[in-house]
Amino acid sequence: MKKLVLILALFIVGIGFAQNFEKSPWHITADAIDPSNYFGITVANGMVGMVSSPEPLKVKEVILNGVYDYYQRGRVSNILQTFSHMNMHLEVDQRRIGPADISDYAQVLDMKTAKLITTFNVDQRLAVKHELMSLRNLPYTALSIISITAKKDVEIVPINYIEAPNHISDVRNLYAEIDRPHVLIPLMSSVGFSPGGKKVATSTSFLFPEPHGSEPNIIHEDWDYNMHLMKFKRKLKAGETYSFALVGSTLSSVQNQDPHNEAERLTIFAKLEGVDRLEKAHKKAWASLWESDIIIEGDIPSQRAVRSALYHLYSFARKGTSHSLSPMGLSGLGYNGHIFWDTELWMFPPLLALQPDMAKSLLEYRFERLDAAKENAFAHGYEGAMFPWESAEDGSEDTPVWALTGPFQQHITATVGWSFWKYYQVTQDKEWLALRGYPVLKEVADFWASRVERNGPGQYDIKNVIGANEWAENIDNNAYTNGMVKTVLEYASKAAEVLDIVPNPDWRKVAANIPILKFPDGTTKENATFNGQIIKQADVNLLAYPLKVITDRSTIKKDLDYYEPLLAQDGPAMGGAILTVLYSRLGDHEKAYEMFKKSYKPNELPPFGVLAETAGGTNPYFATGAGGMLQSVIFGIGGLDIGDQGIFAKSSQLPKAWKKLTITGVGKDDKTYSVD
Repeated sequence: MKKLVLILALFIVGIGFAQNFEKSPWHITADAIDPSNYFGITVANGMVGMVSSPEPLKVKEVILNGVYDYYQRGRVSNILQTFSHMNMHLEVDQRRIGPADISDYAQVLDMKTAKLITTFNVDQRLAVKHELMSLRNLPYTALSIISITAKKDVEIVPINYIEAPNHISDVRNLYAEIDRPHVLIPLMSSVGFSPGGKKVATSTSFLFPEPHGSEPNIIHEDWDYNMHLMKFKRKLKAGETYSFALVGSTLSSVQNQDPHNEAERLTIFAKLEGVDRLEKAHKKAWASLWESDIIIEGDIPSQRAVRSALYHLYSFARKGTSHSLSPMGLSGLGYNGHIFWDTELWMFPPLLALQPDMAKSLLEYRFERLDAAKENAFAHGYEGAMFPWESAEDGSEDTPVWALTGPFQQHITATVGWSFWKYYQVTQDKEWLALRGYPVLKEVADFWASRVERNGPGQYDIKNVIGANEWAENIDNNAYTNGMVKTVLEYASKAAEVLDIVPNPDWRKVAANIPILKFPDGTTKENATFNGQIIKQADVNLLAYPLKVITDRSTIKKDLDYYEPLLAQDGPAMGGAILTVLYSRLGDHEKAYEMFKKSYKPNELPPFGVLAETAGGTNPYFATGAGGMLQSVIFGIGGLDIGDQGIFAKSSQLPKAWKKLTITGVGKDDKTYSVD
């Protein structure tokens, strides 16, 4: 019987693990791991992001949402990398194992339960299974479950250590054991300060299967100011499997005025909830999210890629907060964790369609920083609100001085207003419109009414800007900027009318006189001086989608034919996504499928296929590109659209590679749409 148990355990946690998921649409496998060419995948819950490592039982870095400080990045802020608290070492027979001691190393992301599963063997002595979760039910808490199966009689020493990154100062490491009649609570904590004086804290505890009084003795060791550990020893007989867990909580003074005590309280809470209750609640929360899903039949690679994009956006956002989404989400320090137009134009629409409550959190981030945007407009000599190109904690401009995008990429202000009206269209939440939506739309409209230069009928020019194509700097009458401004001025007017407010008549007057430039043959001209240069990303084509400034099919096709060859090969992923939508709506479904693949496939990096910003790039995870790719499926191949009646379906047709497309949990009524 012991032999049978051992064989079963080895199958579960050792050799043969990865091959079970090759055809699964829910699992991303990484069974050929090269540490020198490894781009980690993130487990996150909208608040705490943990990036995987090629080293056993390790986490590369831990990112805390909504917390910024000035470190490593010069004169602008960066999202905070905090204590690494879920890392572990493992000693086997008095020797600490490393990469050279392991074999059959494999990692699998289970997207359905948001769990990273790592398995490996240690010589001929052990098989190890490590499951890592950023608990969806507890926003500041993570859970690891470790199962160790002995192939021979061995002694193991599992070690949890907390390590502070270099920018955390005045670190204090603490350890205590809270002994209650029914449970012993080991509690290891670290407290420190960010460069700007924010207090950060973390705490961890082991969860053992043994009853109180027979759990292992824990040894605490203080190594130096930025690292300490707790460990325990256990002897295993050949064929025996031992499972235990680790919980850890982390937060800062941005989330709680007393993060030290709160981190410990949350860890104690998780400890006393127990593994089964924690995992059950986590799975239930993710099951609720996956009620809004995209199901592709007949093409497992596409299904897996689309689910990966959804998984990442769901992981990086959280309802009931005022946190937004940076281009890299919670996958690292890319773009300093700042908030750009990437949020509203690229990541917001798929979340609006599938998770309106998450989308609402992104808008709340902007609303809470409306006063800062008004101050920014004042500083530049304008009325209303001017949202910064790069926004962080307080909503002031956080773009590096050398980057001209800060003062000149003003289309973000119109795009923010656009997203607020889109939320109202989908939800029809009139109370929200009165309290949140219209106050933002009004200030956005007032900004643009003061920003245009009134040079006569049809010549209310918007000069000296940078458009969506960032390679064209300080240009006049950019197509995307002008088109989005025309659109948002109309949206502000409509929002006022919904609320029985008389809109400022100047808004519609300005909108009617903003030009959209044309070449002599009728092709839309990107800007006043454009003459066919290679472009960084789609600009003109955005006027057809997501805007509806251009609706004539022949003009849409003409603009596609002209600008598609001009898209740079090293440009960001979103160009292909926009072209997918437009080709789908024009009825060229195979070309749409080709562009869908182009929107993400060249950007995948090993071993999990995480997305880089550009083909051949190395800066994952590019959540902006994921948002674009999802739009190509939802609003392109899937045929959905957003109007004053909410989300509705237009006629569409699938590419030959897909047998059926089903989009579930859409909008406020959780509708299902299918294309056969």
